[in-house]
Amino acid sequence: MQPLKSLNPDRFDTPAILKRLASSSRALAELKGVAASIPNQGILINTLGLQEAKHSSEIENIVTTHDELFKDEVLHNGGASLAAKEVLRYRQALRVGYEQVRATGLLTTNHIIEIQAELERNNAGFRKLPGTALKDGAGRTVYMPPQDPAEIVRLMGELERFVNDDALFAADPLIKMALIHHQFESIHPFYDGNGRTGRIVNVLYLVNQGLLNIPVLYLSTFIVQNKASYYRLLQAARDEDAWEDWVLYILRAVEMTAQQTIITVNDIKAALLDYKHRIRAGCKFYSQDLINNLFMHPYTKIEFVQRDLKVSRLTATKYLDALAAGGFVDKQKMGRANYYVNPALTAILTRPTAIGSEPPFSQV
Repeated sequence: MQPLKSLNPDRFDTPAILKRLASSSRALAELKGVAASIPNQGILINTLGLQEAKHSSEIENIVTTHDELFKDEVLHNGGASLAAKEVLRYRQALRVGYEQVRATGLLTTNHIIEIQAELERNNAGFRKLPGTALKDGAGRTVYMPPQDPAEIVRLMGELERFVNDDALFAADPLIKMALIHHQFESIHPFYDGNGRTGRIVNVLYLVNQGLLNIPVLYLSTFIVQNKASYYRLLQAARDEDAWEDWVLYILRAVEMTAQQTIITVNDIKAALLDYKHRIRAGCKFYSQDLINNLFMHPYTKIEFVQRDLKVSRLTATKYLDALAAGGFVDKQKMGRANYYVNPALTAILTRPTAIGSEPPFSQV
């Protein structure tokens, strides 16, 4: 496997790459600013993180619905499907990784192992047995990742240095992110969860580089909608040294995803301000903590309001029932439990998105 540091950074100084790099960097910088305009950053981490968990899992054919995810978050009744549980583990793994990066300022091999362990709920670590092969839709082997456990450890150590030592490779962080993602997926270090772990690494790298303050740029929707090109270009970089095309694909993914995420964040902000003004005008119990609760959880419940507002169960129930009467939330019942749906927020989170719906990447 070709070490990333053996690539010449100058080969990525092509007019096409530099043009795409400029536009994707502008879009990412705008997203960073827009995301910072939301006073409570946890709102975006929670809601957009759940979106990413759903879409990233779809790439691995783990499919569930928004409704099932939102319900499981509030009800915890054990009735969620295996797919929903896997998706929710993805969001938790993302949180684990984000906290590690914030605490250490690094993105290490041990961090990546912990992310994958949270995702898969096991401590298997790196692959120790041979046999893993990547196959196409017809079952043909198209790529055999490293099989020797010692080589996997060595390659991941090299990748860790590439991630954390900016002096090793004089290229823009977005170009480096594209190369890091390719190398991680090519090493394929785990028995399972490589794709989802690799996509978490993408956004954590951007946070660690200071290109984002919080993890809000997720490429999974773009990859889902351009899945054939994603796998074709991954392989072309291996077989044909077509690194430039791979980098262009990722830069385009960053630009288009950032643009779509800006729309989503602005819409969440507008809905939040609308609720804030109308609830403050019509409800004596208005508080910023209440607004944060309604937008932190697409579906909320009495216990969440009790916890966040530090009020009694009776008071929390009165607040939510009054909000339901005012049309701010929809009261739903499942079994003996009630939950309350924020229709404005769920409409934003569940609407269809068409990121990268242009013609296929015959030429990126």
